[in-house]
Amino acid sequence: MRRRLLLPGLLLALAAPASFAQERRPRLTLDQLFEGLKLAPDEDTARAIEAEIWATWQSQGSPTVQLLMRRGLRNLQAEAYDDALEDFDAVIALAPELAEGWNKRATVYFRRGELENAARDIAEALAREPRHFGALVGLSYIHERRGDHIAALRAFEAALAIHPKLAGAETRLRELRRKAFGEGI
Repeated sequence: MRRRLLLPGLLLALAAPASFAQERRPRLTLDQLFEGLKLAPDEDTARAIEAEIWATWQSQGSPTVQLLMRRGLRNLQAEAYDDALEDFDAVIALAPELAEGWNKRATVYFRRGELENAARDIAEALAREPRHFGALVGLSYIHERRGDHIAALRAFEAALAIHPKLAGAETRLRELRRKAFGEGI
């Protein structure tokens, strides 16, 4: 019964107009968002919930941590990896309990080709937030780049168990299965 009631409330909260003052918009917990993600009836709903989860992760911590996170994200997008690494190092130093700092630094390391550092930071992110589907997808790419296609598939399947409507999932799953088990699959 609770599951049936959660989704309509979640959808209503996510549909609140952007013009609402932030304090008037219902605040959903990560637990509620993750439950909604599993129950999402379609990809559009799942994308809206996913966006809310990412926004929550990226807005945790003190104002200084949030500023560093935003600056790191801008630097990451601009491919200014040294600057992004410095920003995410600072996020981790100030708020080591936040999974997203570790995940974003892992992304920087991955893009720089530093797979061991990326894998280490993903392990830290997952230790803090085992439901971090983004970190699991990242781990899948690390395993794939290392040539361990079965581990890549398993990590991606773990991400799908948390976020069943992950964008591009069918194509990636098919490709990983082909690489792990052969052409005939």
